[in-house]
Amino acid sequence: MSEGLRPTRRQIIVGRLIDAGLILFCLAMLLPLVLLVSNAFKTPPDILRWPPAILPRDPTLDNMRAVLADTPLLRWMWNSVLFALLSTAAILTTSAVTGYVLAKFRSRVLNVVFAIILATAIVPFEVYMIPLFFNVQKLGLLNSTAGLLVGYLVMSFGIFLIRQNVIASIPDELLEAARVDGAGEWWIFWRIVVPLLRGPLGALGVLAFFQAWTAFAWPLIVTTTKESYTVEVGLALFQTGFTVDLGRLSAAATVVLVPTIIVFSLLRRNFVQGVATSGLKD
Repeated sequence: MSEGLRPTRRQIIVGRLIDAGLILFCLAMLLPLVLLVSNAFKTPPDILRWPPAILPRDPTLDNMRAVLADTPLLRWMWNSVLFALLSTAAILTTSAVTGYVLAKFRSRVLNVVFAIILATAIVPFEVYMIPLFFNVQKLGLLNSTAGLLVGYLVMSFGIFLIRQNVIASIPDELLEAARVDGAGEWWIFWRIVVPLLRGPLGALGVLAFFQAWTAFAWPLIVTTTKESYTVEVGLALFQTGFTVDLGRLSAAATVVLVPTIIVFSLLRRNFVQGVATSGLKD
């Protein structure tokens, strides 16, 4: 390494300070998660002890047993998993098709459509949630997965993300060559475009899954029976008007964390790649 490229002592110190700050920040972010998992195995007196201990002094499985025996937690998790997977599949499909069309088929009408899609991104879901609920009620879809999906079939950010990636990473010459060889538009889309969008689609899949998994307001008004609750609505039952069962709530939340960790572990590379390569040029 030449003298000009060698980092100075000041740069080395600044770099180490930044690394130390980032490590402390990560530890601070992980501490609530560690305490949550720890509280799941603590007795009530141990949970209320001050100052709180990171590790349980007398580990117990009573909270886990009580949650699994007294509440339909596994049913809630199945409802959430089914809802999140179907919502993710729908969002990936609508985002991929719409993003590709808006990126490669140029017209004034499509430009207006894209502007409308971007405009809807700033409208809170709560603004149109009540009219949407009345439509779901008229269709007889309350307390069903189909009713939950009505509000989570399309993501405006997903359409924007795919459109920008198509523009940035898929040249027009590649598509024209396929058309010259006699390929149809659907063949081009499924065999050429989709494989080249694995990274962005993986990132979008993670975002869509967590959006549906953590949804609370919409499942709260669409589901009215315990059997049809999602995990987010079910966890709220551990809190009453005056008390919170911290032990059972922590145990249930710990169990609920497992699917999210699995999904992120499987798609983390695609998530990082998709976010890092999402072009913003037009």
